[in-house]
This record gives sequence, structure tokens and C-alpha cells, in this order.
Amino acid sequence: MKIDIISCQPGLIDGFFSQSIVKNAIQNNFVEINTHDLRPFGNGNYRQIDDYQYGGGAGMVLMIEPLAKLIRQLQEKTTYDQVIYLTPDGKTLNQKSVNKLSLSKNLLMICGHYKGIDERVRELFVTQEISIGDYVLSGGEIAAAVLTDAIVRLIPGVINDETSALTDSFQDDLLAPPVYTRPADFEGTKVPEILMSGNEKLINDWRLEKSIERTTQRRPDLLTK
Repeated sequence: MKIDIISCQPGLIDGFFSQSIVKNAIQNNFVEINTHDLRPFGNGNYRQIDDYQYGGGAGMVLMIEPLAKLIRQLQEKTTYDQVIYLTPDGKTLNQKSVNKLSLSKNLLMICGHYKGIDERVRELFVTQEISIGDYVLSGGEIAAAVLTDAIVRLIPGVINDETSALTDSFQDDLLAPPVYTRPADFEGTKVPEILMSGNEKLINDWRLEKSIERTTQRRPDLLTK
């Protein structure tokens, strides 16, 4: 998989990709991630990438010309399955949409900044708009990092035990069950005996029961989907 990310502050996410699972995925050639600085594509000697919005109002807007130049340059080399704009008014990200995106070959993400991007970029280039929650960040870089991490960990081979990702919360519209590790007894608080029984069927039944119980208590909305 190849993921290209357009940002006016790429340093915000470059460090994120140099750590943990994403770093290993890159080093082992499971994914290619490229961050592209919008600034060199800006207008004039000062490489302007933002301007005041028509009609007045607070906040600067990323201009269409620099974004169009960079997007078109990238599209000359790569055919993208999706061109994604990270924005608070996009469709809220969930595990089902992550699962679908993980099957893609090439993805392009656009990080908004300031007051957002010129609406014509959305009309001409963007094929999918994604929000990571009902709140506003300083820019789309953190959202792009979240989305990239969620996708990359599902690529076969990235996680050594591939069944681990398949049993995470939300994979089956249920929250994950409680998990325990050693010691079996910590100051009188014990691990449920069934988990040490070695009976796989009983353990799976217990985990499903606890998943439903936890989901009912904490996220009942998931059970009505």
C-alpha cells in the first residue's frame, strides 16, 4: 500500500511515523508513506498557500492553486483509490470504514489547516471526507496520523499475530472483553478461572458474553446498528 499525505506542516506527523507499528510496517515494505509539504507549491516569492475568505470572517483558508498543483502532480504518478480530506464535517471514522480503506492500493490524504480549504478542492478532487470525532483540531495532521495508523495495522503481516487486529473493539460492533495477564492473583484480585481452564470454547463464550455486557453498559448505540 502507498499513502501520500499533503500537509502545510508535515513535521507534525513525520515523527509519528518513525515509531512503533507504523515504523516497522514501513521498514518491512508493507506500506510506503510519503508526506508532501504544500509550501513549495505556494504562490509568488513568499510561497503563499492561504488567504482571507471571500465574504469576510475570521480565519485563513488554504488556497486552491497550491493544492491543485500538488494534487495533480501526485496524480500524474499514482492512481488513487480515494482522495481523502480530513475535516470535522466529514463522515465520522469507524472500524468498518477503516477495514474497507485497508484494502486499497493507493490513498491520498489532504490535511486541512486554519479555517479549512477552498471548497472547490473538495468539489474537484476529494472523493471521501472523514472526521475522527466531533471536535476541532488545529489541523488535519493528527487526524491523518490516526487514520493511517488504523489502516496500516490491518495490512496482513504488519502485526505478527494477525488475529489480534481482528478481535479489537468495533470489529464486530462490540467492545473488546476484559483482558488479563500474570500474576493470576494480585493482592487478592484474581483472574477469572475460566480463562485459565484451557477450554477454548468456554473461553470464547465467556469473552463474547463479556463483550456484549460491556457494550450494553458503555456503548448501547453499537447494538442498535
